[in-house]
Amino acid sequence: MFPKKLEPVLLKVQKPGRYTGGELNSVIKDKNKVDVRYAFCFPDTYEIGMSHLGMKILYSLINEREDAWCERVFAPAQDMEEQMKALGVPLYALESGDAVRDFDFIGFTMMYELCYTNILNMLSLAGVPLRSADREGLTPLVVGGGACACNIEPMADFFDLVSLGDGEEVTNEIIDLFKIHKAKGSTRKEFLIEAAKIPGVYVPSLYNVEYNEDSTVKSITPTCGAPAKVTKRTVKNLDTMFAPTSFVVPFIEVVHDRTTVETFRGCIRGCRFCQACFLYRPIREKSPETVEKQCRAIYENTGYDEISLCSLSTSDYKGLEKLLNSMLEWTIPEKVNVALPSLRADNFPEELMKKLSAVRKSGLTFAPEAGTQRLRDVINKNITEEEVLSTAALAFRGGWTAVKLYFMIGLPTETDEDLEGIANLAQAVVDEFYNNPDKPKGKGVNVSVSLSTLVPKPFTPFQWEPMITPDITLEKQQKLLGYIRSRKITLSKHNPKTSFLEGVFSRGDRRLCKVVERAWEKGCKFDSWDDMLKFDTWIETFEEFGIDPYFYTARTRSFDEVLPWEHMDFGVTKAFLMRENKKAHEGVTTPSCREKCAGCGAAAINGGECSETRKNTA
Repeated sequence: MFPKKLEPVLLKVQKPGRYTGGELNSVIKDKNKVDVRYAFCFPDTYEIGMSHLGMKILYSLINEREDAWCERVFAPAQDMEEQMKALGVPLYALESGDAVRDFDFIGFTMMYELCYTNILNMLSLAGVPLRSADREGLTPLVVGGGACACNIEPMADFFDLVSLGDGEEVTNEIIDLFKIHKAKGSTRKEFLIEAAKIPGVYVPSLYNVEYNEDSTVKSITPTCGAPAKVTKRTVKNLDTMFAPTSFVVPFIEVVHDRTTVETFRGCIRGCRFCQACFLYRPIREKSPETVEKQCRAIYENTGYDEISLCSLSTSDYKGLEKLLNSMLEWTIPEKVNVALPSLRADNFPEELMKKLSAVRKSGLTFAPEAGTQRLRDVINKNITEEEVLSTAALAFRGGWTAVKLYFMIGLPTETDEDLEGIANLAQAVVDEFYNNPDKPKGKGVNVSVSLSTLVPKPFTPFQWEPMITPDITLEKQQKLLGYIRSRKITLSKHNPKTSFLEGVFSRGDRRLCKVVERAWEKGCKFDSWDDMLKFDTWIETFEEFGIDPYFYTARTRSFDEVLPWEHMDFGVTKAFLMRENKKAHEGVTTPSCREKCAGCGAAAINGGECSETRKNTA
């Protein structure tokens, strides 16, 4: 129920549909008939959060329980925040309109580091003490999860517990344990000590961190029986894993206005810059029958006219052809588009292209990542220019006229020749269109080049590598602009300042907690939005605490340095990452998991199994 105090101000804010609730398939329960209330918070606006698959899964998972009620909470935009403060309305949940501070759990999903100040802002708006140490009583418990959980240290002081890895099973285990301790009247610390015994649960307050004189981490010591290493959770069987049969249908247009169904988790490729590739191993696939059943159910319960088959590399899904053949029997008559957002240029067959264009043609996106074969070998991309061009030619013959190419700058060993190679490859795709006799008649081509800056993330082979500075990033961006000659090529590039901050906080330690808190106090929030970023304030704040942010980004780390995330175990062994780092500097590639097992170690985690055949183990 929408707070009545806010009804008069709805017409004074942009997109009031963000704040009202009441959408189709939202879950309403009697709060007096549940034992546990869970506020699932997304630290960005409604349009971004409502596009997030993880939120949809866990929202439905918790609400499947008769004893629990999960509600959604999003970060209010500045105009709504001002109205809430003026009227004395605390942060509230969309389904009930109740204040978030009254819930048992306040859970945040963290998909990117630049949401950290939003988390503090939402806790403040809710009237909840920011730091875990300042919260009294058992509830509310502030919980974190998502990709950033692999190094939560820059936010460690603010979370009571953090879930590592897949959340479908551990979430219920946490709730079950909480119910026991709530009935016993346990203290917060008593509950947290027991929660730390659940595999995949990290309780930051149970670990002491010491530092060397050179500011590197000296040691990370568990207390109160907490494990020395916290091992991520892995769901073994995706066919039997919980999956929602309906999604909340938003009143307003969101970033990804479609339904999404996973095909598999993990990735067979091993691109050395890609954190997701390593975090979500081992590889586990759903059967085509399961995927289609879930697609059909969600379509019937939501009415979306587009279904996105989601994974890190959808064209690597073994059951893709069988799935599409089956799905198209009903999606074509129903005029439902099937989208594959993650395709590779080296396995995009003509038959698949024809199937994708059966309803309507979405833009095609491919990620060469580097402009020369030498650098693609360094990052283990394992695709060639010929494969990119042949795939583009295939798409052009099928009627496509728009192609998006993703590239990165700041990769290890990168030279100006590699930068020029980006422009040359984009131009070659343009030329492929105009040289193709079967291209669409009377139409031009647009090749979009999206340029990001490498952030060497934890749990990747590049975690020891330095990151280029914002000044060097700008210099490289300008050089690339000079290499582009055709108006058919459009270049979009990331803000070097946001990439820099992302690098600091993805690779940082607990000493950054006070920096995040102070920057928020100075007005920093929505830091990923260029028009909201207060970069100078961030730099001033680092200086205020005598912290050099370049310590976290610009130096090469030795293999024997204790990394801030050393007490986390995401399955991929340090020895494997070190081997891959060395091979990168030698320009030596590693075959995909289907060609030869590289012995990354992920198959053993949590008793999990890799769906790829383990042969010729390296």
